[in-house]
Amino acid sequence: MEHGRKGRGRGAAPVRVFVAGLMLCAGGLLAAPPVHAATGGCGGDLVRTLPLQAGEVRVYKSRTQACAVTVARDPGRRRAMAVSIQPRGGVPVRDAGQFTRYAGPVTVGAISRCVYVKGSIEAGSVDSGWILC
Repeated sequence: MEHGRKGRGRGAAPVRVFVAGLMLCAGGLLAAPPVHAATGGCGGDLVRTLPLQAGEVRVYKSRTQACAVTVARDPGRRRAMAVSIQPRGGVPVRDAGQFTRYAGPVTVGAISRCVYVKGSIEAGSVDSGWILC
């Protein structure tokens, strides 16, 4: 005994909902990477870039914090990388290890404080001196 439309059973609506949900999930996987990936997870505005032979150290500043990240120019292979940031009168915050893309982010409170940033990739290193004063 048929009721209404031919060729579609009572299970058609749940299947459509499932397929629509699946499409939304797949779209999320194919979307652009989040913004924090481009900044290495630092918030605020990019205020200084310190060049290295194999990459760069990026320094970001928000209203209340300073943040630094060392970024490799050619991501992919593991290599020794490090980044540290120290507020004047405070202790440095450091991230170091074998990374493929970036070291950090490292963040410190920096309301009206200068910061000292250091970074390295393999044998190359750079430091900022006291900045953001």
